[in-house]
Amino acid sequence: CATSHPPTPQAAFAHLALAFRCDVFTLRQRVQVEKRARDAAEENIQEELGQCQAALERLGPSCTDTGCKETLEQLQHSLVVLAAAVKRATSAAENLGAVHQEARMSRAAEVMVQHVENLKRHHRREHAELEEMKRLIQQNSRNRQLAETQDNAEPRLKPHPLMRTFQQGSARRRVSIAVIPKQLL
Repeated sequence: CATSHPPTPQAAFAHLALAFRCDVFTLRQRVQVEKRARDAAEENIQEELGQCQAALERLGPSCTDTGCKETLEQLQHSLVVLAAAVKRATSAAENLGAVHQEARMSRAAEVMVQHVENLKRHHRREHAELEEMKRLIQQNSRNRQLAETQDNAEPRLKPHPLMRTFQQGSARRRVSIAVIPKQLL
């Protein structure tokens, strides 16, 4: 049973970047398809409204009764209102689609901004570590140079390697003499 973990900002960024690249290739084609579908739907609605208007006009001469004429006028008025409502509905549907797309893009932009902020924090942290390492290297270099200049400035204080061997040898003799009992001496 695999558990599903939410994607990291980096993974989400990679998915969004890939989706945007893919969308670029098909965007123009999809826009044209959607425009044709919208235009076809609007033409169908206008055709239906036109057929209703034509039917009402054919009924006009056959209505001699005042009640029938009033009903016919109400239907024609309702048809005009319906045509205006269809235009408003079409406009509202386009606006709703635009808002939905804006919401999707807003979320995508938020993920991308979060990833960029993470990259900036990571960069600042690594930069601070680099600067600290540079400082330590420079400090160590200065300490080494200072030690070398002190060694070069005071050569008489620094014993010669042969002197050091001699001093170690004499120290051994002293210890060995101290170990010998006084009776033997």
